[in-house]
Amino acid sequence: MAKNHFLLTAHPLNTMPSPDPGQFFMLSVDSRLDPLLKRPFSLHRLVLGDLQFLYRVVGKATNILKDKKAGDIMELIGPLGNGFPVNEIEEKKPVLIAGGMGIAPLVALAEKFTERQPVFFYGARNAEEILCLNELESIGITPVISTDDGTSGRKGFVTDIVEEFLYHHPSSSFDYALYSCGPKPMLETLSGIAMKYKIKAYMALEESMACGIGACLGCVIKTVDGYKRVCKEGPVFLSEEIIW
Repeated sequence: MAKNHFLLTAHPLNTMPSPDPGQFFMLSVDSRLDPLLKRPFSLHRLVLGDLQFLYRVVGKATNILKDKKAGDIMELIGPLGNGFPVNEIEEKKPVLIAGGMGIAPLVALAEKFTERQPVFFYGARNAEEILCLNELESIGITPVISTDDGTSGRKGFVTDIVEEFLYHHPSSSFDYALYSCGPKPMLETLSGIAMKYKIKAYMALEESMACGIGACLGCVIKTVDGYKRVCKEGPVFLSEEIIW
């Protein structure tokens, strides 16, 4: 795993519904009062009944989390929210786009799509932050990579490569559907690309949230139908719904 990136495997002690790619869990990293609130973690993969969460150490909660040992007990609430639609649009060619840590939920989604031979684009800041290549290759997927500094794959933004692909492979060849997760500027750009090429685009949004169940209204976004809660109506939305 790359520097400051970790994979947490959790074995549920109670039965739960099978999670969909794009759903998330609220995780209590410690019993102490600081940090008090649970943190949202998107599901990375479900492996033999165990939950896997891919995360980067960025603050107090994840610094505590990285020091957990096998056998430690943690509180998880989930699966929560709405994940990516998989079966509703079986006739479309999946195009998956990950930006940075947005790779986390897209590996499980790629597994769902293996029979439909998805196209996978992956952008990161540099080669050191490229993750999950072995996991993708194990399911027969070799992603098209771009990095901001050119240390791996093509230099530049992943959105530029996606648009070039759609330009050279018009929807007359395939009826595409985009599935993406990553930084907000990337998603906003992809939303414009999807509108330009008249393609459905599903986006997993990342927002700070305190409760994860829609009660605190701390993660609302503006949509064409008014304000919606990322934790409840999302985190996956159609791009055409979102007012950026």
